[in-house]
Amino acid sequence: MDDWPDHEGTTRVWSMGGRFDDAEVRDELPVRLIKIELIVVLGVSLGASAIWSVLSIIRKLTEPAAPLNQQTTSLNVSTVPDRPWLDLAYQIGNIVLPVMPALLVMYLLAISFRRPFRMIGFDLRRPLPDVVLGLLVALCIGIPGLGFYLVARALNLNTTVAAANLTEQWWTAPVLIGLAIMNGVLEEVIMLGWWYVRTRELGWGWLWVILGSALVRGSYHLYQGIGGFVGNVIMGIVFGLIFVKCRRVMPLIIAHAVIDTVAFVGYALAAPHLSWL
Repeated sequence: MDDWPDHEGTTRVWSMGGRFDDAEVRDELPVRLIKIELIVVLGVSLGASAIWSVLSIIRKLTEPAAPLNQQTTSLNVSTVPDRPWLDLAYQIGNIVLPVMPALLVMYLLAISFRRPFRMIGFDLRRPLPDVVLGLLVALCIGIPGLGFYLVARALNLNTTVAAANLTEQWWTAPVLIGLAIMNGVLEEVIMLGWWYVRTRELGWGWLWVILGSALVRGSYHLYQGIGGFVGNVIMGIVFGLIFVKCRRVMPLIIAHAVIDTVAFVGYALAAPHLSWL
């Protein structure tokens, strides 16, 4: 098994194979600062989403008027549907601004390492293999995921998720695709690339690194219901194992973007014709 050089020049296991030749240390961060970074980054990004999701599921579970599977969770909603030009501006903001935490963590990794983008595979060095692997992962996750969602809703473990609720405009499909790509970049750069590097620096074992990331991922999807939590924990574990093996986030970003694109655009096209959605 190959190893990754640490701050002291010795080695520690980073992945299940392969050396991060580009992960040369630029500046050593004390453990205390890494812990603070974990709290702050999560607090301004997906960790905050997890807190709001917990509050959301508590509200939905304690709703006396309707059981969980009779409640609807609406995603990608128009802000000002009567003014399409302004609504488009809002949607562009919804795409661009959430990506900032992902860029923030890349900046933070750049403080410690010389080539952080290559280190976690957030680059375009292997476009064809990344696309092929991403599409395969999307296929293997997406189809079972739809079945799991329908079963969870039937068992009253999930809300009805309305995945796309934008008004019909010329820009509706491009915006939905942009939102899907944004989700992929935000979640995979933070919950795979950055999380795995920093938690390993803290000395976490691989079991806890992968499980911790998956649990956070599931937590910020709790607003969908218990099924959304469980399904995304499973997805997080699968994504984590793949990342540990290939050491690249790009295939997982592609997979995530494809899954969300199919969900968003597919829902917008099919929902008027399929009542069971």
